[in-house]
Amino acid sequence: MTRRTAAERDALSARLLARDDVPLVWTIDRREIIEHLYVLRDGALHLVPEFYDVSGWPDGEADHYTPILLDCHDRGGWFLGRFDGARLVAAAIVDSRPLGPRRDMLQLKFLHVSHDWRGCRLGEQLYRAAQVQARAMGAERLYVSATPSQRTIDFYLRLGFTVSTAPDPELYALEPDDIHLEGPTA
Repeated sequence: MTRRTAAERDALSARLLARDDVPLVWTIDRREIIEHLYVLRDGALHLVPEFYDVSGWPDGEADHYTPILLDCHDRGGWFLGRFDGARLVAAAIVDSRPLGPRRDMLQLKFLHVSHDWRGCRLGEQLYRAAQVQARAMGAERLYVSATPSQRTIDFYLRLGFTVSTAPDPELYALEPDDIHLEGPTA
């Protein structure tokens, strides 16, 4: 993995993604080696060894999720991209649809950083921007249905997320193997 500096990260341009830009999220380089996954048993996270050499997005993922992301955009979702020149290298998406029994949460629907841009706190920077946006949209908390890889879950735990005690039924049905988390907007 190429290590980027904070100065390189800060030199990236940022802009809101237009509807026509949404398919660019699939150009983010998702490559990674996963050696451990989290599983949720009896309300607690357990780390288990499981190896995956992820070379990119799963087959069919773009075809399946692009219409979902376009619907999110059409209903007022927030899409922020970070660009290295013309190349999208990271993105964060906050859905506008309220969740939870008090309707006080918004979903952090997407947060990905390209392989060569990991390790320079770009993901945290995008998350902080998403926090501010979610708060401006009236949310008290963010909801994440996260891939259970150790790196992903550890990232969210470091940011103050906790395992949801009442996962959103619709999102849980879509991704039952994900770890469903709730985190602060302040």
